[in-house]
Amino acid sequence: MPNKKKTQVTAAAPLRRDEILATAAEVFAAQGYNATTVRRIADEAGMLAGSLYYHFDSKESMVDEILSAFLDELWAGYDAVLAAGLGPRETIEALVTESFREIDRHRAAVAIYQKEARHLAAQPRFHYLTESQRKFEKAWLGTLERGVAAQVFRADLDIRLTYRFVRDTVWVAASWYRPGGLHSPEEIARQYLSMVLDGIAVRN
Repeated sequence: MPNKKKTQVTAAAPLRRDEILATAAEVFAAQGYNATTVRRIADEAGMLAGSLYYHFDSKESMVDEILSAFLDELWAGYDAVLAAGLGPRETIEALVTESFREIDRHRAAVAIYQKEARHLAAQPRFHYLTESQRKFEKAWLGTLERGVAAQVFRADLDIRLTYRFVRDTVWVAASWYRPGGLHSPEEIARQYLSMVLDGIAVRN
């Protein structure tokens, strides 16, 4: 007969681990990776620092899991959009909407990525951050170039400048967006797109 108490403890461990990661993400986002200690994360999680090591061997492991989980989900969404065969404008709309959804799901992870990615990418463990950035740039620049070639976007559009503008103005939302607010991610994306695309679409 299974030991009910042991089963409950085993089932609770992954949940507690997820709770610790969520707490760590908020602390990293607020204080910065270098300024955050394992003891501070443990304090915020309501546990002893020694107990935290039962779940993670270091704060590096924690931030690695936070960022990799965010990027895995981001790219699952982005790859689906890019494989859908949409037109350039529709692709931009779908990528922006997916971006705001990811900010809704992983706001703290996005903030960490923005602040820490360049520093962390210098470490072998985080080389995937550089590869993700290259892939991200290729997806957006390629879509904008396709739009100009198809005369959906203006011929005089500075592709790289537009990419940087769209990228920065989307992801900076992590600094002010709070889940459960007045507007859904989809509504924010719709409002954002109505402002941006009217500036880059061909005028009839």
